[in-house]
Amino acid sequence: MQRFVDSSLAVVKESVKTITYESLNNIARLINGMSALLLAILPGKANILEGIHGWELRPTFRGPRLPRWMGNGVSSFNQFIHELSVDSDTSSSADHSSGEEDNDGAYPPSPLSQSSRLSRASSYTKDDKIWTCWIIWIFSWILFPVKFLLGIPFCLYHLSFSRGSKSPSTSGSHQPSPARPLKRVYTLKDHPFHLTTDRRRGVIEDLHLAIEIFIEAIFDVVHKAAHCVLSPSEAFRIMFRWVSSHSSNTDISAGGLDASVPTATLGEDDPTVRERKTTFNNTLNTDARTCQDVITEFGYPYEAIRVVTADGYVLLLERIPRRDSRKAVYLQHGILDSSMGWVSNGVVGSPAFAAFDQGYDVFLGNFRGLVSREHVDKKISSREYWRYSINEHGTEDIPAMIEMIHQIKTSELKGSKPDLKEETDDDQPYKLCAVCHSLGGAAILMYVITRRIEEKPHRLSRLILLSPAGFHEDSNLVFTVAEYIFLLFAPILAPLVPGFYIPTRFFRMLLNKLARDFHNYPAVGGLVQTLMSYGVGGDSSNWVGVLGIPHYNMNDMPGVSFHVALHLAQMKHARKFIMYDYGSSSANMKMYGSSQPFDLGEYYGLIDIPVDLLAGRKDNVIRPSMVKKHYSLMYKSGVDVSYNEFEYAHLDFTFSHHEELLAFIMSRLLLARPSPKHQSGQKAAISKKKAER
Repeated sequence: MQRFVDSSLAVVKESVKTITYESLNNIARLINGMSALLLAILPGKANILEGIHGWELRPTFRGPRLPRWMGNGVSSFNQFIHELSVDSDTSSSADHSSGEEDNDGAYPPSPLSQSSRLSRASSYTKDDKIWTCWIIWIFSWILFPVKFLLGIPFCLYHLSFSRGSKSPSTSGSHQPSPARPLKRVYTLKDHPFHLTTDRRRGVIEDLHLAIEIFIEAIFDVVHKAAHCVLSPSEAFRIMFRWVSSHSSNTDISAGGLDASVPTATLGEDDPTVRERKTTFNNTLNTDARTCQDVITEFGYPYEAIRVVTADGYVLLLERIPRRDSRKAVYLQHGILDSSMGWVSNGVVGSPAFAAFDQGYDVFLGNFRGLVSREHVDKKISSREYWRYSINEHGTEDIPAMIEMIHQIKTSELKGSKPDLKEETDDDQPYKLCAVCHSLGGAAILMYVITRRIEEKPHRLSRLILLSPAGFHEDSNLVFTVAEYIFLLFAPILAPLVPGFYIPTRFFRMLLNKLARDFHNYPAVGGLVQTLMSYGVGGDSSNWVGVLGIPHYNMNDMPGVSFHVALHLAQMKHARKFIMYDYGSSSANMKMYGSSQPFDLGEYYGLIDIPVDLLAGRKDNVIRPSMVKKHYSLMYKSGVDVSYNEFEYAHLDFTFSHHEELLAFIMSRLLLARPSPKHQSGQKAAISKKKAER
């Protein structure tokens, strides 16, 4: 009788699992199908989806792929080399690799338990579905009296075995075995790509897992209650054993699993395998990897440098160090971005790794503006923290980071090479180039011009600007509406909305998980991609894929100050590359010595280093005409400037893998000359230019 009850409960449990899983799956398919219908009737969707790098428009809906390093852990070049080596071995191995391609390995499996996958895979055939329907009808009538009788001892037995059911113990042992979770950790060595693939669970996958756990718990209680009724002597014996051992039991921590894993980092003096303590948190399954995690997982060296600005903001300057290199490159991100953008396309597809492989000492800058609010004043209010504009990016953040780079490089080079001072005729024994995207391009131009006005060295040898901000009058209706909203309601909105970011951990976690769902349900992802593209004027960047970047996680994320957005609106309204307008003549006079903010375009003649401007023909955020305006003013001012266009959207410069872009950037870095010496008498020329205004 007991064996019959066990078998019946097992069949009913699997049947309930199948029904609930299929019901939830059908709801998700319905949402995906409705999204596909909406996507089909939206006007202009074909043009928007056409330029998304990584999309594959097939007969069935295939959503926007996340960045390649999250999809399969390697760049396209590395994948090509791997497939080439596999193809060159034997024909049988080639057949095997082609089979893997059909499976589309760019979509990693969800991190559910292995047992649940096996149980689901074994219950999805047509015969099983027919049998489960008959079994459910039969056993629902047979077990109804049993269910009623078991309701009486349910509470007592649940209290007796609630603690025992928490640990994954077998029937012969009631002590938790530490070998089981550690075995899961060691299996990571057998799957190296798991270190660089998408680790998140989506909301739908979380619902699947939660329902499965709930069903397991309910049937576990019913199973034990049935044993209690059918064999009361065994039940009393187990209860007596539990009561006697209650005092000696210890609580088990429910947090993450701490384990030591062997790691090795390239570029160290002693690259031996070391034990690194790593915490695996599997409860929420959100991807909170940092730039450090990505760099070290690929085997590159890493260094984090804390930089404090003159106004007290704490910035993170990250580094892929080549300490003995006399050429360095400084990479600066744009708006709502971080240093993660420069390493998001794998070893070969990312500018940071490409520059390091070419012998450069790589520095990755991060602007102020994190939800964590890093500041020397730990009690700074949100309103005070977010009170900054692009002025502070160009006159506080970048100067602090570049001066830190100068101190580090000068100290390392002169310390390792005592005779270096005789070889160089100035105090800078290295060449420093800057590669900046979007808002970072506007900030670096502001930095160079203001440093020249102040007669301070900017220490740069070349600028490579990828779709730089600064001029924005040629834009779409959405940005025009936003411009007037910010200009008209700035006094009201500034105190109420000091910054634009997701304020709570829950909603940041939800965004992280929804990004995974957009990946799993491609029509939903395509609909969100289309709507986001409409919101930015039809730009075909992979906006959904960018949402999946780990710097948008539950712990932290980059935000945008209200005054940065207002500054951009002022630039668009003035049709000039101006510094921040403080709203009154007296405030501007105090800051600039003039009733109007500086027009930086008039000072382009002070730029004394070569500048390379890159624009995207599909970029509808900063259109090529606006980048050409930079070029025209620089060219008329006598700046050594070049202009090039690529078939890119705005985010393709950082978040997409383009070999031609990397080749162009590397070729321009090789043209860098030492930082020029400033001529005497420059201050008089600058004063004369001010007087002419």
